[in-house]
Parts: sequence; structure tokens; C-alpha cells
Amino acid sequence: MPVVHVVDGTFELFRCFFGAPPRQTAAGLEVGATRGVVSTLLSLLKEATHVGVAFDTVIESFRNDLFDGYKTGAGIDENLARQFPLVEEASRALGLVTWSMIEFECDDALATMAVRAAADVDVTQVRVCSPDKDLTQVVQGTRIVCVDRIRKSTLDEDGVVAKFGVKPASIPDLLALVGDDADGVPGLPGFGMKSAATLLSRYGHLEAIPDGPWPKELKLRGADGLAATLAAHRQEAALYKRLTTLRTDVPLAEQVPDLRWRGPDDAALAALAARLEDDGLVERVQKAWREHPNHA
Repeated sequence: MPVVHVVDGTFELFRCFFGAPPRQTAAGLEVGATRGVVSTLLSLLKEATHVGVAFDTVIESFRNDLFDGYKTGAGIDENLARQFPLVEEASRALGLVTWSMIEFECDDALATMAVRAAADVDVTQVRVCSPDKDLTQVVQGTRIVCVDRIRKSTLDEDGVVAKFGVKPASIPDLLALVGDDADGVPGLPGFGMKSAATLLSRYGHLEAIPDGPWPKELKLRGADGLAATLAAHRQEAALYKRLTTLRTDVPLAEQVPDLRWRGPDDAALAALAARLEDDGLVERVQKAWREHPNHA
């Protein structure tokens, strides 16, 4: 019975770009982040048997059509941007199921497969490998969990409640109220994590929060002002919630059995090693495959 790992490849690329040593090829192409992602995926494959990796092939998505302030690719370092196609090539060369997102976002693909895999009775657990708080909305008990591989920490449903003060299903509502700077979602003025979590732990979702006055037992500082703000900006809040709600209906072709790692694509791996000017890459990957439990 497999444990399914779905990996935020875009996060891994950014993490390695800012955290791994830079490395240029003889032609001047920066490949350090891609080499770093290859290493971190190989590390994951020491324990993972069923893996899917999602990437934002472009930063923009359908959400940019909904809100002009939503995040874009503007300002991304050219040395990072040039590695977007290269890192996807690397993931496929490793033989991993790789989702390239254009209309949807990387997180939508991860959410879709997480929910799909959790519905498979043969799956023991789904591990969403990303520290992105957006993805905590798909956590289900201990069946779907979020794994921060940097901090070696795991969030199950109880962990989400302990960290954010709300259940996973209320995470989009929470982010709609407080905003999400990483995605360009401004939130509503005056709302912080504590006030938003207090409301949502009582009412669950934005739509269920009354205009006011709110019960005094909530003990919300500035409750009257917050109630007035929400009443005046419900339309914006609804839009922000739509932006922060992950899609679980992305048309991914794969089912759980398709995620089983079957080793690298030898020809693609050799081509990748040449592009990265990494003479030892092929042998490292082949060794990982020979030692992997899926190898027969």
C-alpha cells in the first residue's frame, strides 16, 4: 500500500536558487538551482515510491484574469527564469511524473492529486511536500499531510489547527481576510491572524459570518470596526477567497499507479547530464534506481 508524495517543484527551484551554490556551464548558463533540485529529488527517492512533481511553467494563471494585483513573473531574476524549462526537463529525465502548469498553478495540481490519491483505498497516506500555507487547506486528518522537508516537520489536521487556529477547510477564508503577500492577495484592512482565526473558528467560512454585532464572548478587539469593514467589503473578500481556494479538478491524466517510480529515462538523463556539465549525474541516478525498492 503506497505512500504518495506530491512535490512543489516551483518551491524547490526557488529554494535551490537562493540556497544552493551557483554553477555556470562553460557557455555561461546558470544551472546551480537545477542541479540542486535534482539532488533534493534524489534524496526524496530514498524513501518515496510514488511521486509526482508540479511546476509553474509560467507564473501567471487563470487567477490573473480575476484580479490585476495577483502575482506575476515580473522581477524574477533572469538566471532563475531561464531554469524553469530546464528543471522540468530534469524532473522528467529522472523518470518522475511531471506536471507543467500554465492555466492552473502548481498548487492546484498538487491539491488535485492529493485529493485523488486520498480517495484511493490502496493509498496509506498522501504527503504534500511544500511549506506553502495555501496547501494546508487540503489536509485531511492524518491521511493528507503537508511536509516541510527543510524543517523536517509535518502538519496533519491537528497541526493545522494548532498553527493557524482554524481547520483546513477554513484556510482559504483565513487568507482572504488577512491577505497573502506571496500571491498578491491584499486581504481586508484591520484583520490579523488572531481576529480572523477567532471568527472562522466560530463560523467556519466567510459566508457564515454575520455583519454584526458579533457576540461579545468572541472577545475581539475592535470588533465593531472589523464588522463594518467586512460588511463593506464582502465582494472583495469573496474574490480573495476565490483566489486563495485551490482547484482540485485540474485535468491530470495520472492515477496513483502511474506515480510509481520506474527509474530514469536513460537517454534524457544522459542529455541532461551533458547540459548541466555534471559528469557524475548518470551514475548517481542509476545507483539510486538500483537501490530503490521499486527496482526489480
